[in-house]
Amino acid sequence: MIVLGIETTCDETAASVVRDGKEILSNVVASQIEIHRKFGGVFPEVASRSHVEALPAVMRQALAEAKVSIDQIDLVSVAKGPGLIGPLLIGVNAAKAFALGIQKPFIGVNHVEAHLYAAMMHQEAPIFPSLGVVLSGGHTFLVLIHGLGVYERIGATVDDAIGEAFDKVAHLLDLPYPGGPEIEKLALQGKKTSSFSFKPGRVKEKPYDFSFSGLKTNVFYSIYGQNGNKNAPCPLPLEQKADLAHAFQEAALGDVVKKAINAAHDFDCKAIYIGGGVSNNKRLRDLFSEQAPTLPVFWPPFGLSLDNAAMIAGLGFHVYQKQGADLMSLEPQTRIPLT
Repeated sequence: MIVLGIETTCDETAASVVRDGKEILSNVVASQIEIHRKFGGVFPEVASRSHVEALPAVMRQALAEAKVSIDQIDLVSVAKGPGLIGPLLIGVNAAKAFALGIQKPFIGVNHVEAHLYAAMMHQEAPIFPSLGVVLSGGHTFLVLIHGLGVYERIGATVDDAIGEAFDKVAHLLDLPYPGGPEIEKLALQGKKTSSFSFKPGRVKEKPYDFSFSGLKTNVFYSIYGQNGNKNAPCPLPLEQKADLAHAFQEAALGDVVKKAINAAHDFDCKAIYIGGGVSNNKRLRDLFSEQAPTLPVFWPPFGLSLDNAAMIAGLGFHVYQKQGADLMSLEPQTRIPLT
């Protein structure tokens, strides 16, 4: 089965062609980073307009690179949420129109579930039960994976997602958007022992939940003091910025790794699957290797960690096999629990 996938949940316009849920024939992504950088984050209305402009060309390019004709498409898969409602409407309606035009079935899939699937996409037989860890700008949570499509949430952030926290700390340090890669790069210059020391947040009686808001506030106080102005230029010299970035990253990522490993042991998980843009962070990967050397940890391959349509097409194949096509009345959802 040849599946055309479409992804427009936020600020990446993506289309991909995948055979039988695993073989990626093309994976095209048009990024909007440069457009939104001047805003310091994603501007939803601008993102929607950019999707309208970019999606037809991206779809044509995906078909051309896959060397697949429109008539060869068997299924159209699209991210139905969670995400920004404007961008979601563009993708879902484009997928519906295309499916109607070629008279082929249409399926909507959970964008966050697709991030986890990206880490198991190239495995012949994924390992279950396992722990799923989703880390991105909009999501941070832990789920038990009993099988593909069968999830049990055991922990989540009660405030900021980890990627959002990285972006906000980057802003405090006068670093450009997106902040995650900038923090990671600056942290490499920081000292392991410095005047900065941060502790991750704790959620009472919920050992697998996360809280990054307090950590972000501690970073703010370390830079500006109790009554500082967050819109003022960062007063720290480069060396201290690097030390602070290092201390913040160790605290945030260390909290994720510790809770994920504890959860995997407590629930007898045979492996960990990690998805979302923060999975690109090399220090995160090193921490898992250092602290859980015998536990199998699977990561999305290059090109599948950030938002993309290959994971949408791949997961769509399996969802369609399990439940059949969606009706054209399907509507996008800004929030979809993964349970």
